[in-house]
Amino acid sequence: FSTSTYCKMWADAQKDLDILLQKEREEFLQPETNLRKVSKMLATSYIQYMEIFRKLAAAYDHLIHQQKREAIRPVLDGVMGRILEIKKEMVNLDNSECQYLDDILMELSRPLEDIEIPIPKYFIEENLKVLQQREKTLDEILLNAGLQEQKPVEALTLPEAIKLIQVAERARQGRSRGAFMKRIYLEENRKTKQEEQTGQSPDDAATCIQKVWRGYAQRKKTEKMREEEMIFLGITLPPHLEGTSSFQKCAGTVKALQGDVQERQDEVSFKDKLKETEGPHIKETLQDQISQCFTECRHITGRFPDYPPEKAGGSKAIFSEKTPEQVAEELAAKQEAEKADQKGKDEKEQKEQPKAKQPQKAGKKVRLPAERAEDEGWKMGPSNFLSILEEGSSQFKVFWQNRDNESDFLQDHDPELIKEGKREEVEEEIRVQVAELMEEKLRNLKLHVDGEKVGTQKKGGKAEKVRAAMMSLACRTIDSLYQELAEGGVLIKARAVNLSDYIGNYNRLRSSLRGTGAQPLPSAPDVRQLVALYGILPLGSQMVHENAPLVKSMLLAGPAGVGKKMLVHAICTETGANLFNLTPSNVAGKYPGREGLLMMLHMVLKVGKELQPSVVWIGDTEKMFSKGAPKGEEEANSKRLGKMLPQFLKALKAKDRVLLVGTTARPFEANIGPFCKVYQKIILIPRPDYTSRFGKCLTLWKHFILQNGGAFSSLENLSCLAQVSDGFTQGHILDVVQTVLSELRLLQMPRKPLRTEEFATSLARHIPVYKEEEDTFEVTF
Repeated sequence: FSTSTYCKMWADAQKDLDILLQKEREEFLQPETNLRKVSKMLATSYIQYMEIFRKLAAAYDHLIHQQKREAIRPVLDGVMGRILEIKKEMVNLDNSECQYLDDILMELSRPLEDIEIPIPKYFIEENLKVLQQREKTLDEILLNAGLQEQKPVEALTLPEAIKLIQVAERARQGRSRGAFMKRIYLEENRKTKQEEQTGQSPDDAATCIQKVWRGYAQRKKTEKMREEEMIFLGITLPPHLEGTSSFQKCAGTVKALQGDVQERQDEVSFKDKLKETEGPHIKETLQDQISQCFTECRHITGRFPDYPPEKAGGSKAIFSEKTPEQVAEELAAKQEAEKADQKGKDEKEQKEQPKAKQPQKAGKKVRLPAERAEDEGWKMGPSNFLSILEEGSSQFKVFWQNRDNESDFLQDHDPELIKEGKREEVEEEIRVQVAELMEEKLRNLKLHVDGEKVGTQKKGGKAEKVRAAMMSLACRTIDSLYQELAEGGVLIKARAVNLSDYIGNYNRLRSSLRGTGAQPLPSAPDVRQLVALYGILPLGSQMVHENAPLVKSMLLAGPAGVGKKMLVHAICTETGANLFNLTPSNVAGKYPGREGLLMMLHMVLKVGKELQPSVVWIGDTEKMFSKGAPKGEEEANSKRLGKMLPQFLKALKAKDRVLLVGTTARPFEANIGPFCKVYQKIILIPRPDYTSRFGKCLTLWKHFILQNGGAFSSLENLSCLAQVSDGFTQGHILDVVQTVLSELRLLQMPRKPLRTEEFATSLARHIPVYKEEEDTFEVTF
C-alpha cells in the first residue's frame, strides 16, 4: 500500500481512540453494581482497543517518516498497556484467564480473528544488528565448547557432481567461442571500412548529418515530454529530486537511512543556533528562579534550604511550578522520612511477624474481587497509560491531523519539530551547568549569612551495600559471565519459531458450556493470546513493562507434546530474548550445593538484566516442589533451587524485562501451595480438539503433511484422521507424519498416493492423553 494509505490508517486509529477515551471517561469512572454490564463494557473496550492496536502497529511498521513514527510509538505502547490493564480487570471480574467474547464480537459484526494479538515488528527490527551480533557470538562460543556442531557440508552424489562439471565446462567453452567470434567480426568490419571509398559530395554529407541530428533532437524532445508527463502524473520525481528518491524503493533501506538523511544535516545547526540565540536567556532565567526560591524560603523558614540531591530531581524540583512554602515543606519532610526510615523498618518487622503467625478465624471468609464489586460497586482502577494516550492524541491533532500528506511526496522531516526536541536538550545541558553554579552559590550563602558548614552527603545504608554486593558480581564482566553460562549449557540458543506456528482453532462448544457455568480448558487461540499478553508484549516494550500490571512469572501446564517448549522458544523469537535453561536435569552437577546455585542465579540475573529482554525457562518445574523428601543429591539441589525462586523474583523490578517461565506435564505431583506462589499466571494447555485437527482453516494434519513434503487429494481422508487421532497431542501427530513421510515414501507418492491406514498404523504406537488425565489438570488448578 502507499504512504497515504497508512497515514489514513493512523488518522482513523486516532479518531477511534478519541471516541473510546471519551466513552471511558463517561462509563468507567462511575461505580456500577451490575457485573454483567461491567463485563460487557470491558469486553467491548478490549475488542476496540485491539482494533486500534492493529491499525497503529501496521502504520508504524510501514511508514518511513521518522517523526511520524516517533509520534505513533508512545501511542502504540500506550494502547498495548491499556489492553493489559483491561485484561487484568476482566480476569479479576470473571476469576478466569479466558473470557467468552463471541457475543460481543457478533454484536460488533467482527470475526473471532479480530481478537488475535498482533506482534509489532519493531520488537526485532529496531534491535536487529545487536541481536545478529549476539547470535553470532553465541554460535562461536557453543562451537568452541563443542556444544553445537557446525553445519556439515552436504556432499554431492557422483551424477550430480558430473552434471555440475559439465555445466561449468560448457559455459566456459561458450564464453571462449563467443569472444573468438567477436574478434573475427571486428577484424572483418575494420577491413571493410578501410576498403570503402569515402568520396561523397558535400550535399550528401550535409544531408546525412542533418538526418542524424534531427533524429537525435526528436528523440530527446520525446524523452523530455515523457518525463514531464510522468512528473505531472506523480509517478516519478523531478530531475533535481531523483537523487533523494532512490532509497524509497526498498523499505528496509529507508528505515535504516531515514533519520540520517532527513535530520542529521539540521540537528547540529538547530542546536547551535538555539545555544547562541536562546542559551543566555535560558541560563539567566534559571538562575533568577533558583535565587528567588532560595530567598523566599529563607524569609519563610529563617534559613536557606538544602539543595535538592540528584535522586530527588536536582534543580528540576525547584523549576517545577511550586510555591516556596511547598518546596520547604517537601525538603523538610524528606529529611524527616530519611531519619525515621531505619527506625521504622525494625518496628514494622516486629509487628508483621506476630500478625503472620495468627491463624485465620473460623467464621471469617476471604472475599473475591467480584464479590466486593457486586456489593460496593465496580469502578475502574487507576491507569498509567490514559495520560500517555491523551497526550499522543493532542499531539496528533496539533501537528499531524491537518497536514497534507499527498503533497509531501518525499516524506521529509519537519524542522519545527526538530527544533522543539533540541530546545529540550539545550535546556537540560544549561540546567546542569546552572545547577553546579547555584549549588556553590548556596554553600557560600549558608557560610556567610547563616554561618553553616555544608557537610558531605551521607552514603547509602549498609543494607543497600550488602544487597548490591550480593546481586552483582562486580569483579566479572558481562562478556565473561555470558561465555561461562553458554559454555555451561545454561544459556542456550532459542529455536526460530513464531507464535503463529502454534496452530489451532477456536472450540465451537465454548458458547454452549458458558450457559452451564463450566470453565472449559482454553483453546489454541486462547493460549496464543495469553502468551502474547503476559509474555511477548511486556518483554518487547520497555514502557509497557514498566507501567503495565507486572507479570514476573508464568507457568505453562499441559500433557507432554502439546507445545509448551515451543511456546517458550516463540516468546524468545518474537522479542529477541535470551533463553536461560534452569531445568533440573540441565543444571544437575554444574553448580552443586547452595552456594553454587546461588552463584548461578546471580549470574543469570546479572546477564539477564544487562542483556534484556531475557527468559528464564524451568522445564519439569514440579520436581522443585515435589511433596516427598529428596531421595538424592540431584533432587535436593532441585528443591534448593525452588526455595530460591521467590528471592529471585523479588530481585526483579518493573524496569527489568526478565520473565520466569515454567513448564510442567505433571503439576499434580507438586506441593500446590508454594508452587502457585512462585508462578503468577498459570496457563493450561489442552490436547487439540477436532476443529484444530481438521477444519476450514489450516489445521494440524494438513499443516504437518504439507510441511514434510506430502500431499492429500481427499478431505475425507483428513477428516477420518482427525476422528482417529482424538486424544493425541500435536507432538504425536508430528512424529507420526515424519515417520510415514520418509524419503522413500516421498519418492513413491506420485504413483502411490497417501492412504489413511499408513498414518493410523503409526499412530497406534503412541499412547493418547485420556480424559481422566486432562481432568486432573483442571482439578489441580
